[in-house]
Amino acid sequence: MKLLAKIQALEIRSHNLLNQDGEDRPLIGRWAQFLAGRSSNDLCSSPELKGLLRGGVPREYRQRVWTWLVRARTRSARERHPQRYQQLCEKSDASPCPASRQIQLDLHRTLTTNQHFSSPSSPALQQLRRVLLAFSWQNPAIGYCQGLNRLAALALLVLQSEEEAFWCLVAVVENILPPDYYTKQLLASQADQRVLKDFLSEKLPRLSAHLQLHSVDVSLVCFNWFLVVFVESLPSDLLLRLWDAFLYEGSKVTPIITQIGDHATPRSLREVVFRYALALFKYKEEDILKIQDGVEIHQYLRFFTKTITDGRRLTSIAFSDMNPFPGRLLRNRRVLHLQRLQAELQDLEDQQEEFLTENLTEILTENRRDDKELDVSEDEL
Repeated sequence: MKLLAKIQALEIRSHNLLNQDGEDRPLIGRWAQFLAGRSSNDLCSSPELKGLLRGGVPREYRQRVWTWLVRARTRSARERHPQRYQQLCEKSDASPCPASRQIQLDLHRTLTTNQHFSSPSSPALQQLRRVLLAFSWQNPAIGYCQGLNRLAALALLVLQSEEEAFWCLVAVVENILPPDYYTKQLLASQADQRVLKDFLSEKLPRLSAHLQLHSVDVSLVCFNWFLVVFVESLPSDLLLRLWDAFLYEGSKVTPIITQIGDHATPRSLREVVFRYALALFKYKEEDILKIQDGVEIHQYLRFFTKTITDGRRLTSIAFSDMNPFPGRLLRNRRVLHLQRLQAELQDLEDQQEEFLTENLTEILTENRRDDKELDVSEDEL
């Protein structure tokens, strides 16, 4: 199944590349016109910018645009602590970090097919290590969570700067995604999987029923999509296009600035990650419906995203076919499922405590019985 997915992806990609140059020229022209004469302080939220980002940022402009977006989301923190990254790196050098062992283990599992991370002696791996250690000090409640290495690695590749990659990681974890996404219990991540299933049953009812019929739990695949924001799950060009919109529109349903600068007003965020997850299923819905075995469906879901190469179609599905996508409904469902998860977790903890208490009581009772029997035996002697 994995080999078939790769073959299909190569066939589709070779066909699409024939027309790519001609299709990209107008986009490059629009971006060139939009960016002409602008400084980072001139980057304002607008329908024009949103449309451009959804269409994708041309390679020659992506570093510049991402830098703008990251700085916009982290501006206040950077103004308060302009030397923050350097200070955290110095702290990493001076003090042992609780997360250093896990970070070191994950370094060599990061984007292993990318030339910049494929060699153990690669400078990029050392940069990644410093970024992750700095973040673990920046956010001790999280420290380090598997998946952060991929987010930081993608940021390094695009931004070409350790410090900007660090702030990109801060922006994603602390400003864009909901709280508790990467904490020990991953509660918000789990809640989002339940929310996704709700939307899947409404937006794609045939597919949802088909998956339920064959006992396929999509969270086994989608949990990782959300945790790493699709890094290594999509072809690189589609992944970068998704991130272009993600860094601007985000995922968390909280206010975002309409003017990226000091004088800002709030508006609601759209749910880029949910939209794309649903769009991926919609894109391949008919193919999935043809598979009548649960194991085969699961195997297909593990690799099917690699066969998707028509970025324009995927974007259209995400931002047109998935409408309406009310932010209030999403927010309410997140709250509902988070409350349920917290209640389930509390019930589990109560059961564990009760079990331990009962076992301890039994052990103490047994010990007392043994002591009494021993006393009787000694008296008889």
